[in-house]
Amino acid sequence: MSLLQEITEVMQTGNAPKTRELVTQGVEAKINTEELLGSLIAGMNVVGKKFKNNEVYVPEVLIAARAMNYGLEVLKPLLEEQGIEPIGKVVIGTVMGDMHDIGKNLVKMMMVGAGFEVIDLGTDVKPEAFVEAAKENDAEIIALSALLTTTMVNMKAVIDEFDNSGIRDKVKIMIGGAPVTDNFAKEIGADSYSPDAATAAEVALTYV
Repeated sequence: MSLLQEITEVMQTGNAPKTRELVTQGVEAKINTEELLGSLIAGMNVVGKKFKNNEVYVPEVLIAARAMNYGLEVLKPLLEEQGIEPIGKVVIGTVMGDMHDIGKNLVKMMMVGAGFEVIDLGTDVKPEAFVEAAKENDAEIIALSALLTTTMVNMKAVIDEFDNSGIRDKVKIMIGGAPVTDNFAKEIGADSYSPDAATAAEVALTYV
């Protein structure tokens, strides 16, 4: 097995220290930085597909993502130094009034795994904060999460804020969460609804 394949396999098992060790070995062996990044992304893609098919569950995704982050910490300075850009920028957050973050965090991990830079605003995020972050970071995608029927209405408030800001046509707004549906996405003028984190990353890739 090549070192790149080994990184992909070990990352999926969630062994974070070993992932970092193998990525460091790759750097020392002068393996192309983008290829090393690709091995981490490939591992996360496998985990994402398994999660979508109910072959693994939230805990397994979280430990795989932690392992990926250990590898990314080694690569980040090199990527910046070599001017290797992310494929796009995503601003993500749970909407105002909602403190739930597991779903949001899963989507964030899948987005990072797909090669995006993700600006995570956390939970209980006001509509204007999404707009400010989009402008500051020149983001192409806004990802909104809600777990409660009482807070999903605040997704519409975010879209209204983008409409009023004059940059609505520059961003794609994705929504998701337990009570959210495709019909609701159409009603409020979102660009897409995703039923799970892996699908969200796949949809995001179509926007860049």
